[in-house]
Amino acid sequence: MGGKDRRFAFEGKNIYTDRLVRGEVVAADEEEARKKLQRRGIRPLRIDKVKTVRTRKITQEDITVFTRQLATMMKAGLPLLQAFDIIARGHSNPAVTQMLTGIRTDVEQGSSLAVSFGKYPKYFDRFYCNLVAAGETGGVLETLLDKLATYREKTLAVKRKIKTMMIYPMAILVVSSGLVFVMMRFVLPAFKEIYTNMGAQLPLLTQYAINLSDFVVEYGWLLLVATIVAGVSLYRLHEKSYSLQKRTDALLLRTPLFGSIVRKAAIARWSRTLSTLFAAGVPLVEVLDSVAAASGNLLYEEATLDIRAQVTQGLSLASSMQPTNMFPNMVVQMAAVGEESGALDDMLNKAAEFYEDEVDNLISRLSALIEPIIMIVIGVTVGILLIAMYLPLLNLGKAVG
Repeated sequence: MGGKDRRFAFEGKNIYTDRLVRGEVVAADEEEARKKLQRRGIRPLRIDKVKTVRTRKITQEDITVFTRQLATMMKAGLPLLQAFDIIARGHSNPAVTQMLTGIRTDVEQGSSLAVSFGKYPKYFDRFYCNLVAAGETGGVLETLLDKLATYREKTLAVKRKIKTMMIYPMAILVVSSGLVFVMMRFVLPAFKEIYTNMGAQLPLLTQYAINLSDFVVEYGWLLLVATIVAGVSLYRLHEKSYSLQKRTDALLLRTPLFGSIVRKAAIARWSRTLSTLFAAGVPLVEVLDSVAAASGNLLYEEATLDIRAQVTQGLSLASSMQPTNMFPNMVVQMAAVGEESGALDDMLNKAAEFYEDEVDNLISRLSALIEPIIMIVIGVTVGILLIAMYLPLLNLGKAVG
């Protein structure tokens, strides 16, 4: 047949059930698309070539917005397939539209929603699919989708606050590093030429600055390229190496100030994930499996798997949490009270809210602390360079005077 495969949107009837189905098929041309549909037991009523549109990456924000929209529409009484149609057609990202259309087709052809989501593990993790499966089994899908949307919104809000806290300091560091590089590469060499022509004896600070400038002039671009290559290589190695990821996660937890934010954010996410799934009626052992995968930190993932092993042997959740030394006593006690009172999900939800507030407060305090520290460091660095550049002129002025 030759030619490049294209996507075709279709509407047709299932010849076995006489149900109307919609979806997409990939084929070289319309004739091949019809043949593929007929082999699938679908009699096409309409086939349209899908226009090629520039797509962008599907983000977790896209999935969160979709979850909230689906929950809202289902609570309003809209049928599942109709809700999928509305969301897919109205989305600004064609990649999301294509994914949702594929999921809708699977559901229309008899797959459960959880199984259909599970075909896209990059966007719908085990926790997501488990919660949807529980909702389908219990007939409370719209309620659990609402809980899932709330969970994702709160989790993303914490991540967004941490990222926002880091953006401003990083931007200042990049700009200041660029300024220092320009001074070393272009400004100091000009002063060096002036002082060389004068034949003046340079102060020690100025000589050190000029030596550093000479190094930057000769090896600066090489050093910059080497730094970028090293950074990219380390990032890729980190993605592939479990041991390096674990060391990085452990280091993050021990970092002064920032480590406290990471730890409390992990505990908040852990507590909210467990609370949400347990409230949905998922057995505790299965809950802990999903919580481990969604913990976001390898140390908490390993601790959760240890807890799961203890719970499987018959121990309570609280007594299994204690030996890991990864959870504050308050969280352990709240879990114990929740188990005794039969309100484990409610107690863990309260723990999650408490630590989310703690993260907010820590981020606010750290943001207020980081900005002046960075400005002081930049001011001192640039000030030393300026003094080094002008010190010989000041000394010469004193000598002439």
